[in-house]
Amino acid sequence: MQAVLEQRRKPDLSGVSSHEGKYLTFVLCGEEYGIEILKVREIIGIMNITPVPQTPGHIKGVINLRGKVIPVIDLRSKFGFEEATHTKETCIIVVEVQNILTGVIVDTVSEVLDVNAEELEASPHFGNGVNTEMFLGMAKIKDKVKILLDIDKVLGTEDISAVESLAS
Repeated sequence: MQAVLEQRRKPDLSGVSSHEGKYLTFVLCGEEYGIEILKVREIIGIMNITPVPQTPGHIKGVINLRGKVIPVIDLRSKFGFEEATHTKETCIIVVEVQNILTGVIVDTVSEVLDVNAEELEASPHFGNGVNTEMFLGMAKIKDKVKILLDIDKVLGTEDISAVESLAS
């Protein structure tokens, strides 16, 4: 019985260690998040975004980046956070998801971190109402927790379909 209880208390770490590597960290609503560095194409300052009619509220529109039209998603809106006024630190992280370049607006970029397996922990279970599939895991670094995002799942099928039509 004790062995069964101990097994239930241990988080499922299968697959978490496979997420070790380099992450670009950024701040959103005062919390730090990370995206796998291999998904990041570039970081640019906030620029003029052209709104596109009939797109979901978190899709802010498109930008012209060196002659390429790139859709832009506001992560604050996507996550259901309160919108904020853009500052000089607000920036757009251009990521590649399913061969499509997409910009995501964040409050500020922090640093590139090298996350080791010992620093990773599986995402906690928040109940049936919270989708934790978009989290690769939690990185515990210097007494802080950084939420590692699976950007492919953050920008799910609906978003990719919407941005695909904007980018073409």
